[in-house]
Amino acid sequence: MDKMLLDITRDELGKANRILIASHVRPDGDAVGSLLGLGLALQDAGKSVQMVLEDGVPTSESHLQGSDLILSKPEGVFDLAIVVDCSDPERIGKVLEGYGTPGWNIDHHITNLNFARRNLIQPEAASTSEMLAEFIPAWGLRISDRSASALLTGIVTDTLGFRTSNVTPTTLRIAADLVEAGGDLFEIYRRSLLQRSYQAARYWGSGLSKIERQGRMVWTSLTAVDRRSSGYTGCDDADLINVVSGINDTDVSLIFVEQHKSLVKVSWRSQPGFDVSQVALVFGGGGHKAAAGADVQGTMNEVQEKVLTATRSLLGVA
Repeated sequence: MDKMLLDITRDELGKANRILIASHVRPDGDAVGSLLGLGLALQDAGKSVQMVLEDGVPTSESHLQGSDLILSKPEGVFDLAIVVDCSDPERIGKVLEGYGTPGWNIDHHITNLNFARRNLIQPEAASTSEMLAEFIPAWGLRISDRSASALLTGIVTDTLGFRTSNVTPTTLRIAADLVEAGGDLFEIYRRSLLQRSYQAARYWGSGLSKIERQGRMVWTSLTAVDRRSSGYTGCDDADLINVVSGINDTDVSLIFVEQHKSLVKVSWRSQPGFDVSQVALVFGGGGHKAAAGADVQGTMNEVQEKVLTATRSLLGVA
């Protein structure tokens, strides 16, 4: 990151007393981790901070210290509004309505729209939490054991336990520093990547029973009925995409998750050489070359047909 920009943001942060931090709807580990990592560091420095997630904290990250401080909507006025791990202002939801353009946008998605007054974007970073683990000390803030655990959670979850192709030596060094600062790698790995609720396992069963394959592309779907019958309370895929994307001899994997009768969340995963972020952009979404998503209007059948067709066409999947 440009030193001048870091110096400017450090000065702005020093002058701000009331700070609002938000991230995207249906938050993942990096959204929660970067939100908490920065928010707790600012609180420790004596700042008044509100951390906001419209959909709340997912069960897999609810064990993190400070997660009980996260609100579903902000209250009051603020000197600075910061958005973390979010490439598109539409994905923030409604929590910043009435607050104008965010002051800062801190993110690692290559499709980021640079929607804030100051945009700190590093597509080469494996996660937004990785970025913040470097920025926080540069801003004169301390990473406590609570912040370290949050940031380490963001790194571990976004890299699937350091297994994604964008993991670098820098990623591993930062993770090691966070462990030294008090992050509990074993507990984070166990809770965020290994454990699943009984309801999530039943939900997975619904999706696994519907897997389809054509050539080197594989996909499945999860409906609102699947969620209700399994007892799963989230609106996501419970990380089933990471199972589907592990199927042998496939280049692109997709999962379609019905939000309601006319909206479907689509997630793509791909092998090197296939940039699924470009397909997601066509449908108003974004992400990375190997992992992307979009919310697409239409019924499940309509969305599947047009998304699968576009994916084959744009990526040339055999």
